[in-house]
Amino acid sequence: MENQGVMTSGALLARGSSSPVEVFSSYARALTELAERDHSAFSAAIELILNTDGRVVVSGIGKSGLIGRKIAATLSSTGTPSLFLHSAEAFHGDLGVISHSDIAVLISYSGETEEVVKLIAPIKRRGVKIIAITGDIRSTLAQAADIVLDAKVEREVCPHNLAPTTSCIATLAIGDALAVELMHRRQFAAEDFGFNHPGGSLGRRLHSRVRDMMHKGALPIVTPDASMQSVIFTMTRGRLGMALVMNDDELAGVITDGDLRRILLKHENLSSVTAKDAMTPQPQTISQDAMWVEAEARMIERKISSLVVIDDQRRVVGIAQVYGQ
Repeated sequence: MENQGVMTSGALLARGSSSPVEVFSSYARALTELAERDHSAFSAAIELILNTDGRVVVSGIGKSGLIGRKIAATLSSTGTPSLFLHSAEAFHGDLGVISHSDIAVLISYSGETEEVVKLIAPIKRRGVKIIAITGDIRSTLAQAADIVLDAKVEREVCPHNLAPTTSCIATLAIGDALAVELMHRRQFAAEDFGFNHPGGSLGRRLHSRVRDMMHKGALPIVTPDASMQSVIFTMTRGRLGMALVMNDDELAGVITDGDLRRILLKHENLSSVTAKDAMTPQPQTISQDAMWVEAEARMIERKISSLVVIDDQRRVVGIAQVYGQ
């Protein structure tokens, strides 16, 4: 019988409530509990990986194997050479991918998965250290491992507490935490990520310079003495949420949607207000030769959506925006 007190998310699901909010809340509680545990084993795992000359070989089967594939892929793309070894295929020749200088990460929530447990002896014979990610720190896998990362959850969000759901989220979070901490320790930069990820839209962003991604051509430009009606018309037509205030060929300032709202609150009658009164002087600029990731990072850090792009002679040549590329 279910407890008569507080109803768990699993109980709610069993009684017919499958609200995504309940599922997400259950995941959030599991991750919060995971964050509050002792992380000395996590730190030891980081040091072990950093001090190896080999690769991280991740192995699992079933849902744990699918999560393991993602962990291995994330590690590889973020500066830690890694590969995935299917626990069953390992006994049909694939075990040869593991060398004595590697680190093995074995994943089994129960810690008793036959195919994973059978890997322990041949891995140890190679002198390879084992990091276990498991939900049972008393299991066969945990007892044999050099380092144990505890992925235990109170229960699966599955209404029958059977399908690997919440435990998969916890395991994936541990893998991502390892990758992120290793990135910090290795000082792995966006440019390094781009070196490992040259394809697709992400690769294009990481390898592009500002001049490749900026808005150029017919830029929204007004003069300092332009009326606010003219400014609004120019901004609307430009569809960039801003206008450049230019004094001949020199940049005097910019007017953004935020500047417009502020000037509207300050003046009831805009008939005598000009662009010079509404603009933000000395706007943020960036060289057209800078890497696009630098422009994105600067806009995010300063909480702005646009940068004025300039050339070597500090002439305005475009507008960089963090969204809408």
